[in-house]
Amino acid sequence: MLDRNQLVKENFINFVRSEKLPYSAIDLVPDDVGLNNHEIIDLFETQVMSRHLDLQSRVMQKKGQSFYTIGSSGHEGNAAYAKAFRADDMAFLHYRSAAFVIQRSKQVPGQTPLYDMLLSFSASKYDPISGGRHKVLGSKALNIPPQTSTIASHLPKAMGTAFSIPLAERLKHDSELKYDSIVICNFGDASSNHSTTQGAINSVCWASYQSIPMPIIFICEDNGIGISTSTPEGWVAANFKNRAGITYIYCDGLNILDTYQKAKQAEKIAREQHKPVFLHMRTVRLLGHAGSDAEFVYRSVADIDATEQQDPLLHTARILLENNILNADEIIDIYKNIEKRVAIIAEQAAKKDKLDNSADIMESINPPVRDNHYLQTVTSDQRAKLFVHEKHNLAKKQHLAKLINWTLLDLMAEQKNIVMLGEDIARKGGVYNVTTKLCERFGKNRVLNTMLDEQSILGGAIGLAHNGFLPIPEIQFLAYVHNAEDQIRGEAATLSFFSNGQYTNPMVIRIAGLAYQKGFGGHFHNDNSFAVFRDIPGLIIACPSNGADAVEMMRSCVKLAQEQQRIVIFLEPIALYMTKDLHEDGDGLWTSTYLPPNEANKDVNQAVSTYGDGTDLCILTYGNGYFLSRQAEKKLAEDGINCRVVDLRWLAPLDEKGIIAQASQCKNVLIVDECRQTGSISEALITLLHEELPHEKIIPSSDVINIKRISAKDSFIPLGSAAYQVLPSCEEIVAVAKEMVK
Repeated sequence: MLDRNQLVKENFINFVRSEKLPYSAIDLVPDDVGLNNHEIIDLFETQVMSRHLDLQSRVMQKKGQSFYTIGSSGHEGNAAYAKAFRADDMAFLHYRSAAFVIQRSKQVPGQTPLYDMLLSFSASKYDPISGGRHKVLGSKALNIPPQTSTIASHLPKAMGTAFSIPLAERLKHDSELKYDSIVICNFGDASSNHSTTQGAINSVCWASYQSIPMPIIFICEDNGIGISTSTPEGWVAANFKNRAGITYIYCDGLNILDTYQKAKQAEKIAREQHKPVFLHMRTVRLLGHAGSDAEFVYRSVADIDATEQQDPLLHTARILLENNILNADEIIDIYKNIEKRVAIIAEQAAKKDKLDNSADIMESINPPVRDNHYLQTVTSDQRAKLFVHEKHNLAKKQHLAKLINWTLLDLMAEQKNIVMLGEDIARKGGVYNVTTKLCERFGKNRVLNTMLDEQSILGGAIGLAHNGFLPIPEIQFLAYVHNAEDQIRGEAATLSFFSNGQYTNPMVIRIAGLAYQKGFGGHFHNDNSFAVFRDIPGLIIACPSNGADAVEMMRSCVKLAQEQQRIVIFLEPIALYMTKDLHEDGDGLWTSTYLPPNEANKDVNQAVSTYGDGTDLCILTYGNGYFLSRQAEKKLAEDGINCRVVDLRWLAPLDEKGIIAQASQCKNVLIVDECRQTGSISEALITLLHEELPHEKIIPSSDVINIKRISAKDSFIPLGSAAYQVLPSCEEIVAVAKEMVK
């Protein structure tokens, strides 16, 4: 097979010299679309820069200098729509958008896009966007958050960002984006089939259909193929052309005049009417999917040749020649000079240092600390009005759900940038009334009912965070998060890492979950696995077992998000929401008095909490397990076994020092884990105890620590009373504890 890289490079020169250029039926001249000769040359230079970056990256790869060769060849027409939009319009881009980045950089002084991208290609630690962590297209100065996605998981957050712009104006919010800005989001035709695309566009249409402003332009760059699988002809248009709530526009992305004109048309609709647009852009794919792609295996040589003859650079060369802007020699000179320039810069970039230690690599997992300028003083009169419906109850002890609700009331009053979103959380107050009265107090712009789509809820939250809001999204049940876990794992949690801390999306994700609900639902409403969160770097998991802890921990979570820009999971045990009694009916031992903000500790406390000081047995647990273990502790005390019960509270990161400090006081340690035996946090606790206790010689060498664990069975949760057959119980804890101490 011929070297297609060299062939495409040489064909451009040969075809221009012989004026063997592709035909276009589009009858436009630069004046028709408002572009002058200089601007046409400028766009052509951008396209050529993008092309030579692709070609150079493959040269670098052969030298071991470049590591990721998915390029933009065939998609260089996105330079034209980059010119159509403002540099302060946030752009969420897929990986074939180098020409867009280069063209936008020309709108912002002081940019060096070729050098910057080549630093990224070579994974240099001086890469200004990722710091050498990945080849990504992004720039803080250019309002382009980096994307590593190869599909379309960036679309939901683009949707959320678009929603946030008019929302910020309605709330007079001190936002990151201007009130008249728009959002641009591009993706490929193959990605248009992905659930994230379908969900994001459906969400936009759903909102727009109800006259909710959504200033966004989705740009589908349709090259007709996804790696080796062809897109059916006419499929994209058939799928999106007649969607309610969105305007469909088609352009020929091989023709920069048509692309620019249609992009300006789309911009006018999005910016002036605040309505979404689907811009369907014809492109071609040159040089295969990536450098490692042997395209001839699944495409005929004739098909590849025909595609290469539709090279967008050749189409632009034809426009330059037909309009007497440049002659053939001048076009070829630009092409060759840029090739040399890119090669020289590449040699410089390839010599720059790489990341060479884990500390530097991991430095950007946790975002930089920032000041919280959204905090505001709430007067006693304002707070009295806020709690007028509860004035007779504030001094009384309350259960977990009520105390979370009161905490959210206070937090939303204090932190003016908090926005809550989720299914049924507004007037209904959520399935368990945890968000009751919030919408009534703060309005529908701050407490938002969403459609039934977890991808859109979490993606919307990421988008809100991009614009300076602190989102508190709610996932109605833990099992529902699996529909959208990549929005946390692949998008939210990676943003700081791949932008070297320049972009962040802090949030507190409330999730009702865990098991032990009596007479309600099967495994979807009794999901006892949160393993999906535990291996995500930088993610914080909080799990209160009681109301007093919930108040303190929710305030800490918001502080962590506001000031440390962290992503926090707040896992709420459903079965304990309304629980009041611990040992017997009417004892009220699982209720707490609400501590108002002015009396609370302002510091973040991520330590374990311990009940009792017994030395016979240390029980390590959390959530429902803590409730059951407290019941067991009383029964064991009656039999002369003195325990201490440790509530982990924070499940990631674990308070390892606190755990070891408590466990080291006892010869017996029992782990009570309500989640499944396989993949549960008890595995991590067992490992921690075995690694740390002997190592630190806390236990005398003559003694042997006795460690056991109780966990749920490796089973989904069945319906009704059968559920308790696969979950730990108070009786089981008592039995195992007695055997251990005996």
